[in-house]
Amino acid sequence: MKNALSLLLFLSATAQAADWPQWLGPQRNGISSETGLFTAEQPFAEAWRVPLGNGFSGISVADGRVFTMFARGDDEFAICLDAETGVEIWRHRTGPYYKETQGGDGPRSTPTVDGETVYVLGATGKLFALAAASGTPIWEKDLVAEFSSQVPRWGFSTSPLVEGDLLLVEAGGHDGNFVVDMAIDRTTPVTAVALDKATGATVWTALNEKMSYSSPIAFTAAGTRQLAYFTAYSLTGLAPEDGRVYWRYPWKTRYDVSAATPVFIAPDRIFISTVNSDGGTLLQIKGNGDSLAVEQVWQNKKMENEFGTSVLYENHLYGFGGSILKCLDAATGEEKWKTRGYGKGTLLIADGHLIILGEQGNLGIAEATPEGFVEKASYPAFDSRCWTIPSLANGRLYMRDESEIVCLKVLGAAQ
Repeated sequence: MKNALSLLLFLSATAQAADWPQWLGPQRNGISSETGLFTAEQPFAEAWRVPLGNGFSGISVADGRVFTMFARGDDEFAICLDAETGVEIWRHRTGPYYKETQGGDGPRSTPTVDGETVYVLGATGKLFALAAASGTPIWEKDLVAEFSSQVPRWGFSTSPLVEGDLLLVEAGGHDGNFVVDMAIDRTTPVTAVALDKATGATVWTALNEKMSYSSPIAFTAAGTRQLAYFTAYSLTGLAPEDGRVYWRYPWKTRYDVSAATPVFIAPDRIFISTVNSDGGTLLQIKGNGDSLAVEQVWQNKKMENEFGTSVLYENHLYGFGGSILKCLDAATGEEKWKTRGYGKGTLLIADGHLIILGEQGNLGIAEATPEGFVEKASYPAFDSRCWTIPSLANGRLYMRDESEIVCLKVLGAAQ
């Protein structure tokens, strides 16, 4: 009986580890733990493809369900599909159709699955906690109304982060507030917000800065648990329990766009990158307790992430500088190689390989190595604009463009 129980717990843990429950995967770093992939000469076979709608929301996968968001007609929705078949399980309206003529229509944020709850944020600032199995609302919050915010120029884009009992988002705007020296004159700081994930009640708010389009991360450095928020004006480290500021590093872009997620590099470094700015920089967190500070290790323009986040693998950063795919030495910022052919694409890493989705829907596989770039396999996933990073879960790759979602079986993976 004891052995059977141990086996059951092991299989359950293995299944969970293969899910992709949030933005950038289980650890919010663009890395999958799956192995035994890409053994076939043509490693992909289409499992299903279904119509969706406008939007750039990422795809989360948990407990046999696929979650994303889209806009169609006059409305915006969160939707849940069966991961094996693509059959719709439920959908829930999250707001009106969001139209943006420059970047594109529809929601941007990626659902976050935590146990039996999925958290979704619409492009106009409506935040929902829904039952993952049924889509039944648990609570909802209007970030614009509650935090005197306004919809950012390209829509709310932050993907909610669960840290313990907290749900963390970038929530505050600058409606009616006067900006002085990259700080916003308002009574209460509301750029970063922590909510009780069970009830939606506000636990704390922090920062008087214009929010941007990035998503927060949580990590431990210098013996201290921290949150990193990448706003329009800075990268700032906060205490999870009350939002107090540990450290702040000013970082301003031409159009106030900080879209890529910060990349934590253990044990104590963090990388950020933006376009129309100083490129990218590596920072080191020093000190202990409440006496923390950051120092720049290096800065250059070799990696300018526009919206796709770089991924760290074996001490190297892989990502897009504009429309050029690059590999940098994470310790020094030295460029190891660069290649074209994917436009402003996105990528994740699994089983020692780059999984790259090009801007025009071309899917490529290459070994993740600083020695050079060689595409091992390719697949015409779409013939349209793709700005959404793929998700890998349980031997299947999930991708979308602005009209449909597709699931590919990865041949060679344990099914």
